[in-house]
Amino acid sequence: MNYRIYMDVCCLSRPLDDLEQARIRLEAEAITEIIQNCEVGTWTLVNSDIIEFEVNRHSDTFKKELTGAILAKAKAYITTSVEIMHRADDLMKLSFKFHDALHLAFAESGAVDVFLTTDDRLLRKAQQNLNSIKIKVENPVIWLISTLHNEVDTHETNGN
Repeated sequence: MNYRIYMDVCCLSRPLDDLEQARIRLEAEAITEIIQNCEVGTWTLVNSDIIEFEVNRHSDTFKKELTGAILAKAKAYITTSVEIMHRADDLMKLSFKFHDALHLAFAESGAVDVFLTTDDRLLRKAQQNLNSIKIKVENPVIWLISTLHNEVDTHETNGN
């Protein structure tokens, strides 16, 4: 399946973080694998105005350039609309922070299959509001393992 994948900036930047901690290293490896699948066309990386805005504000030039290189692999782009801004307002009423609400609104507007983030607070808030969010919000490690497991099951079911 060609998944449409939206990653917020903390997720996109994870491979550039200090990889000493096991969790950060695992997330970085999962994100690298996901991006490689997007590069070869197995999946589709989705970019947006809010992602570009946040990346361009990055104070670390090295991280800014490398994150920009990752985003250059995106095959879909979501631009700001009145509907997205209204949706972000609705999400902020559910206690999502402004930029998190924007990311969610952009991802929903782009009809993505999954919104990936390494932000535990955002993940918890999304879990608390499952009935109000129109997309799946997941940690990249959990999502990748689940997706690869499902693909193996499908492959075996089809007799391959």
